[in-house]
Amino acid sequence: MKETILGNQLRKVPSIAVGCMRLSEKTKEEMNHFIHYALEQGAYFFDHADIYGGGMSETVFGDAFSHDPSLKREDVFLQSKCGIRQGCYDLSKEYILEAVDGILKRLRTDYLDLLLLHRPDALVEPEEVAAAFDVLFDSGKVRHFGVSNHKPMQIALLQKYVRQPLVANQVQFSIPVSNLVANGMEVNMETPGSIDHDGSLLDYCRLHDITLQAWSPFQMPAWKGCFLGSDEYPELNQKLRELAEKYHVSDTTIAAAWILRHPANMQLITGTASESRLREIIAACDIALTRKEWYELYLSAGHPLP
Repeated sequence: MKETILGNQLRKVPSIAVGCMRLSEKTKEEMNHFIHYALEQGAYFFDHADIYGGGMSETVFGDAFSHDPSLKREDVFLQSKCGIRQGCYDLSKEYILEAVDGILKRLRTDYLDLLLLHRPDALVEPEEVAAAFDVLFDSGKVRHFGVSNHKPMQIALLQKYVRQPLVANQVQFSIPVSNLVANGMEVNMETPGSIDHDGSLLDYCRLHDITLQAWSPFQMPAWKGCFLGSDEYPELNQKLRELAEKYHVSDTTIAAAWILRHPANMQLITGTASESRLREIIAACDIALTRKEWYELYLSAGHPLP
């Protein structure tokens, strides 16, 4: 398993994190088998959120983990997210503390290794976030903190008040959904990709030692589904097949390797409940695409070069 540095040399973690959003329908036995399989592959980083399956993803995971004496808490890295409520976002001190208590109860653990704020709250009061983080950190309930889907100035505003470093930012990123890269490539152009949707987030996170976590790594724009095998991306899929044949792996592996090739050393968040697909994604750790191959994939998704 390839590793990346989390935050400012906080610690090394797997470059592939197991996203648990789609695990809510597994039985306890199925979940136990899935956890063991992931750990055997070196994928000990599990990404949760309190809204996944309405909390059931955490519940099933916690039940499976806690009832297996061969599984040790110190052998896994547990990350979860909070802040999304029905009809609104809420990053108030009261809600963050309440949400974390619920997460810990469902996961059957005393602490989270990393807590992310799931979405920016327009009504956020950063002093309240800081106060909540202090309570969670000082009590030992959360060891590290980060954000998800936040822009640079939103992170900077929080960091002005929060005394713990914000070590991660989880954002959407795939070959077609790659404005993180495109707005820098198409600078000073009048092309769609030149529009800066995120405030130069990629460079900001690299400058401030914030690990970018890529969610939905196989998603098309506008939530149209997976681009792998899609008729909407014939050139991209043809190039994926060519490289898959060259490296003797699957198209999925090459698409994941494209993300891991970027020097920002991103962490890829899987979204699968399939062990075979998880294996294909993890295989990307052994693939080092050349610069030419990386650009060929980028161009085949419809991105221009100046």
